[in-house]
Amino acid sequence: MQEIQPPPVPSSDDKLWIILSHVSLLLGVGVILPLVVYLVKKDSSAVVAEHAKEALNFHISIYIYAAVCVILVFVIIGFFLLIALSLASLVLAIIACVKASEGTLFRYPMTLRLVK
Repeated sequence: MQEIQPPPVPSSDDKLWIILSHVSLLLGVGVILPLVVYLVKKDSSAVVAEHAKEALNFHISIYIYAAVCVILVFVIIGFFLLIALSLASLVLAIIACVKASEGTLFRYPMTLRLVK
């Protein structure tokens, strides 16, 4: 019978990078911070790299959805979709930060998994 290993507990430094990756969209740096964190930490910390990759995929997806909403502004529905998208991204980023501080990976719903 195989023994299941618990996931590694991230250090406080790793938790900081994880949380910054998730809230980078709210801080105004969007895709840049999770991308840099992923590229820097992918060899040294698998946990941080996984969180950064998830945040990067989420932020890319939000930009794609926002572009579609901007096009739909000409049909009026885009205004309401942009409001809903911004509220959803705010709430989901907060949930991801809380889960990350607890040491678990949060999988964002409706995220395109472009970075593997």
